[in-house]
Amino acid sequence: MTKPRVPETDHGIQGIDAVNDYDLLQRDLRDKGWIETSEIIRCGINEGHALEVGHGPGYLGLEWLKNTRDTRLTGLDISPDMTTLAQKNAGDYGLQERVHYDGGRGDQLPYEDNSFDAVFTNGSLHEWAHPEDTFNEIYRVLKPGGRYFISDLRRDMPGLIRWLLSLTVKPACIRPYWFSSVDASYTQAELHEMTARTHMKGAVIGGNLITNTITGIKG
Repeated sequence: MTKPRVPETDHGIQGIDAVNDYDLLQRDLRDKGWIETSEIIRCGINEGHALEVGHGPGYLGLEWLKNTRDTRLTGLDISPDMTTLAQKNAGDYGLQERVHYDGGRGDQLPYEDNSFDAVFTNGSLHEWAHPEDTFNEIYRVLKPGGRYFISDLRRDMPGLIRWLLSLTVKPACIRPYWFSSVDASYTQAELHEMTARTHMKGAVIGGNLITNTITGIKG
């Protein structure tokens, strides 16, 4: 039986030390090829101007820019420290001219209707204070025909996999937060129920034993 969900945080990762630790984690995942860039591209998000919600250190979006042509990215994160770090990492990639970072909340996106060709996010869904509002906001800022890709951990992953994955989390000081992120994440049944109450009624809920994905196209 799946344990009840335990909310983690709705204010992102704050503070220089915590942000730098998370940067090391995400950099390690990138170097192992374990971030979601290829899945985003495979689902058809490979051109135009994209929005990344909850950009963190920026590696997901920067890898997307690096692996696509003539694309632009806007990133949004609730943590000012993450935004500062992402700007630095964009400079290290040499992609600062193709990306812009803003501060803000996913349930109050500071953009006009029909602004983006695509929206993607990974690993932030479990932190959203008002996920249904955020789903509607993502849908609102997409252009008609625009695609969205949302991925996160799943709370009902098998216990052995959960334990084995925790051993790969580096630096080790982050491991307790990784467990709390799993405990705050959703099951596929919960995502079906939530998206059915939003403008994302046609969303496809998928994934694997570790992650859930929500994908679709704005009609």
